[in-house]
Amino acid sequence: MSADSCGGKVALRNLVNSIKCIRDRVRDGESNESDGAFNLSNFWDTLNQAVKAVSQEATKLSLAFSKPPLPSQQDGEKLAESIMKSILTLSTVYYWLPKSQGLALRRLVRDATVEVLEGVAQLAEVIMSSPVESLSQEQLMSTGGVWSACDQFPQLSKDNKAAVVVVLLCEVRVVKDAIEEIEQALAEGEDPFNDVLDDDQDGDEPRGNQDMYWSENDRQVIGACQGLIKAAAACLRKLTSAVKSNGDFSTPQNVSQLDDLADISKEISPGVDDLALCLYPPMDYNGVKTNVCKLAALLKKVLEIIRSSHVCGESELTWVQFLDGAIDHNLQKAKDLIQQES
Repeated sequence: MSADSCGGKVALRNLVNSIKCIRDRVRDGESNESDGAFNLSNFWDTLNQAVKAVSQEATKLSLAFSKPPLPSQQDGEKLAESIMKSILTLSTVYYWLPKSQGLALRRLVRDATVEVLEGVAQLAEVIMSSPVESLSQEQLMSTGGVWSACDQFPQLSKDNKAAVVVVLLCEVRVVKDAIEEIEQALAEGEDPFNDVLDDDQDGDEPRGNQDMYWSENDRQVIGACQGLIKAAAACLRKLTSAVKSNGDFSTPQNVSQLDDLADISKEISPGVDDLALCLYPPMDYNGVKTNVCKLAALLKKVLEIIRSSHVCGESELTWVQFLDGAIDHNLQKAKDLIQQES
C-alpha cells in the first residue's frame, strides 16, 4: 500500500473525531428556539432528505475503501469532506426542532440522529482498521448498520402525541413482563429458584434452607402486590388509549401535558421492578412495605396528572376513579398482611 493510499485513511481519522464531537453536541445540546412559525411537515421532509444524503455518502465511503486501489490522500480528503458536509446538514436540521414541539418527540429524533452519527463514525473506524485486500465482514456490517439507522427515520413518530404513545407502549411491555415473571415464579411451585440453583449437593436430598421458599403469608403479600402492579399495568393501558383518542398537540399547554404524562409514566416500570425484586425469598417485608408505598404514591400521582390533563374526558374519569380505589385497596391489604407477620 502506497504512502498516498495510507493518506486516504488518515483523512478518516480526523473525520471520526469531528463526527464524535458533533454527536456529543447533538446528544447534550439545546434546540434553536425561534419566535417564528414552525412547520413540522417541512421539518420532516428536510430531515428525511438529510438522512438520505448521509446514507448515500456512507455508501460511497464504504465502496471507495472496499478494494484496491485505495483512494489517494487527496481523494480521501474529498470523501471525508463530502460525508462531513452531510453530517453537518443532518445535525443542523435536527437543531431546527424546537422544544415547543414536545420533549418526547425531540428525544425520539435526537436518539435516532445520534444513532446515525455513531454508525458513520464506527464505519470510518472499521475502514481504517480493515485490510486492503478485501471488503471485510465487519465493514459490510457497519455499512448495513448505517443504512438501518437511516431507514428508521420514515417510521419515527411525526408529532409529540405519537411520540408519547411510543413511550407508553414501552412501559406497558415492561410492566407486563414483570407481571408474567411473578406469575411464572409462583406457578413453578414451592421453590422459585429451582431453575437457578443446583439441588444435588447431597445426592437427591432437597435443599433444607427454608429461606428459599415462600410461606403462606408471603404468598398472600405477593397477591396484594400483584394487585397493585396490575393496577399499574391497567393505568398505562388506559392512558395509552386516552392519549390515542384525545391527545392534542396544537397548543403549547397540551404539548406540555403530553410530555408530563410521558415523564411520570416512565417512573412506573422502575417502581414495579423495585417492588418485584423484594418479593423473592427470603422476603424483605420492610423492603416490600417501602416499595409498595412508593409505587402506590406514584400511581396516585399519575392518576392526578391524568385527571387534570386534556386527555381525560368523562369516560376516562370513570376508570381513573376505579383505579384510584384499587390502589388504595391493594396498598392497605399489603400493609395489613405485613403487619400480621411482624
